[in-house]
Amino acid sequence: MFPCLAHRPWQVLCRVSLQQRAPLSQRASKIAKPCFGWQSGRGVHKLWFSFPNSRVTSSMWTRVQNCSTTGSDKDGSPAGPVEPKPTEKQQAAQPSAKTAGTKPQGPMKAENIQVKVRAVLKKREYGPKYTKNNFITAVRAMNEFCLKLSDLEQLRKIRRRSPHDDTEAFTVFLRSDVEAKALDVWGSQEAVARQRNLKKNVEREYQENIFRNQMLLKEYKDFWGNTKPRSRKRATFLHGPGKVVMVAMCINGLNFFFKLLAWVYTGSASMFSEAIHSLADTCNQALLALGISQSVRNPDAFHPYGFSNMRYIASLISGVGIFMMGAGLSWYHGIMGLLHPQPVEPLLWAYCILAGSLVSEGATLLVAINEIKKNSSKQGLSFYEYVMQSRDPSTNVVLLEDAAAVLGVVLAAGCMGLTSLTGNPCYDSLGSLGVGTLLGTVSAFLIYTNTEALLGRSIKAEDVQKLTEFLENDPAVRAIHDVKATDIGLSKVHFKAEVDFDGRVVTRSYLEKQDIEQILNDIQQVKTPEELENFMLKHGENIIDTLGAEVDRLEKELKQRNPEVRHVDLEIL
Repeated sequence: MFPCLAHRPWQVLCRVSLQQRAPLSQRASKIAKPCFGWQSGRGVHKLWFSFPNSRVTSSMWTRVQNCSTTGSDKDGSPAGPVEPKPTEKQQAAQPSAKTAGTKPQGPMKAENIQVKVRAVLKKREYGPKYTKNNFITAVRAMNEFCLKLSDLEQLRKIRRRSPHDDTEAFTVFLRSDVEAKALDVWGSQEAVARQRNLKKNVEREYQENIFRNQMLLKEYKDFWGNTKPRSRKRATFLHGPGKVVMVAMCINGLNFFFKLLAWVYTGSASMFSEAIHSLADTCNQALLALGISQSVRNPDAFHPYGFSNMRYIASLISGVGIFMMGAGLSWYHGIMGLLHPQPVEPLLWAYCILAGSLVSEGATLLVAINEIKKNSSKQGLSFYEYVMQSRDPSTNVVLLEDAAAVLGVVLAAGCMGLTSLTGNPCYDSLGSLGVGTLLGTVSAFLIYTNTEALLGRSIKAEDVQKLTEFLENDPAVRAIHDVKATDIGLSKVHFKAEVDFDGRVVTRSYLEKQDIEQILNDIQQVKTPEELENFMLKHGENIIDTLGAEVDRLEKELKQRNPEVRHVDLEIL
């Protein structure tokens, strides 16, 4: 500890003495701390220590003097211990002591000095080797280390709490065991890296031939009789929005055919606009049917939240199509009719076709209205709120298109009637412009509502408050922060919140499932810091698992009480 002492000759003499320092009453009101020092000069070396002693009114200090025989006086006697020179404070205190008539006190008896040592565990440095104790799943073990399922059968299996709702627990493996098995199978890290590269090349070839592989997979599913997706798509169009879309598509297709014949026979601009209107509705509803069929697909690795937004995407494209194809052509034909008016043929057949179109479009409109009323009552919303929030985009499109079609038929019939009475074809062209404006308004509304839905809008404030109060009423939760409840489409809600858990409640929940007597015995056997560390690590890991179980419980209860909540992310604060 002190290298200079090791080089002193054997004749070194050591003397330990105690000297009284100034009383505590004359010192600054500050807690004394242990200190030490080293003094060297003229062959005399001094090592001194100072310790606080709270049992007496004065603080004692210990001085160790090393007297060397190498330094001597003129008479040849060895040099004695040399007292340290008094400091300025001591020199100032000596005259005051003499005037007070006090005598210097002699050395006091040495007392037992107790030094409290605080036991602190050595800080552990966690390097890359420590991550080998991590758990990995069988899929990762086979993908990252190129192992087979038979290789994993020989490793230690650990059952852990599953993060998925459909499984209670799942099997994981220690990463260190998997790495050791990979070295045993392949021989070296370089061989494992080569196998990974080969596997990547195989995956690249698979991606290049993805169409052929998909066809093989389809044949494989058909061979085993996997017809669940096919039956599910068929059932989609037998009820709900799918039924409304299919009925509207069939009726609008027939209307387009008859209106086109009427326009060819009469040459009416209004009839041409109505024919284009019915064609646009038919194409849009076919697009909606495609969106509905895609929205029922199961989630996959690339789309973990499913395909429910396909309905909004199809409705958005439908709105753009109505604007470009329906409103654009109607405006064009109306403007051309005003610039270059043409004589109009007798409009009797046109009136008959418009009357039939009015009946069919009205029937489709009633189907859409009944569907929206039924769904809005289930969700506790009014008819207007359900339409404005675009809760069901496919039915919304059918409703607005058929409403525009009914109004368009009335407007076209009125303008054609004015043309028949006055003989002026400009009224017919004005009817075409009116139908185009009506279609442009509908398309603008569809584009706006579906864009808002795709951006991810929040649910109503009342519903957010209800979800927050449910969590705050749980005894394990102290506070909720940063709440986000987003509508991800088709009345499905993604709920996210920062949760401040009560550690005492979580710990008490863990202790309720433990043997308290056994824990007390384990505590009494703890004698060293290492044993204390092992005890805390064991129960600390179990408490963390209990916290994870509490999170799972809250997520499950939240979904059960609120069926619209499909995805819950509770982050521990």
